[in-house]
Amino acid sequence: MQKALCAAPDLGTFVTVLTPLPGVQIGSRRERSKVPYIVRQCVEEIERRGMEEVGIYRVSGVATDIQALKAAFDVNNKDVSVMMSETDMNAIAGTLKLYFRELPEPLFTDEFYPNFAEGIALSDPVAKKSCMLNLLSSLPEANLLTFLFLLDHLERVAEKEVVNKMSLHNLATVFGPTLLRPSEKESKLPANPSQPITMTDSRSLEVMSQVEVLPYFLRLEAIPALDSKRQSILFSTDV
Repeated sequence: MQKALCAAPDLGTFVTVLTPLPGVQIGSRRERSKVPYIVRQCVEEIERRGMEEVGIYRVSGVATDIQALKAAFDVNNKDVSVMMSETDMNAIAGTLKLYFRELPEPLFTDEFYPNFAEGIALSDPVAKKSCMLNLLSSLPEANLLTFLFLLDHLERVAEKEVVNKMSLHNLATVFGPTLLRPSEKESKLPANPSQPITMTDSRSLEVMSQVEVLPYFLRLEAIPALDSKRQSILFSTDV
């Protein structure tokens, strides 16, 4: 039976380390946090000294530096904070992007992907807002809190657009397809398309949904129903 639009489907697990470990979830004793340590550390370091870096998140970091940070987080290296303070900003941004890209399931989950894709395509703005907020609030708590944490960060990055040249659109283009994507078996997009995707191609709808969902939430003036979730990020000792 087709799941109803805006309905909350059954959900899987959300892995919290770069090297996927089956069964390890945010909120577990191992992580002790609803927002993964690697996400918090990368965001905090970028906000400390990288907000005015031109092309932050768009410019690629040095691959060896990214892999070194990845390895340090994987083994819970106690010196990771020191490493980050000495690492190029683009490598730290690249590590954060790699974290989300290598999750076995995207932040918005495989199950929710078709719902978000349908919701963003609604023409009625009132219905769209209601649907999108309902879907967002229905995500697993760990996924939701991590997304809100990242969303607030990206909004602050965009506030420095005059200096860093990263608009909401640019940031959404970087992160959108990573946070929201169909599972490989359901995707209509070839891994390495030989022909450019046109707007009239049915596959373009898949690309559009991946790119448009994030800027939709970035441009919302407020997400009132989720304010309490944001407060839990700010004040919880477990985050």
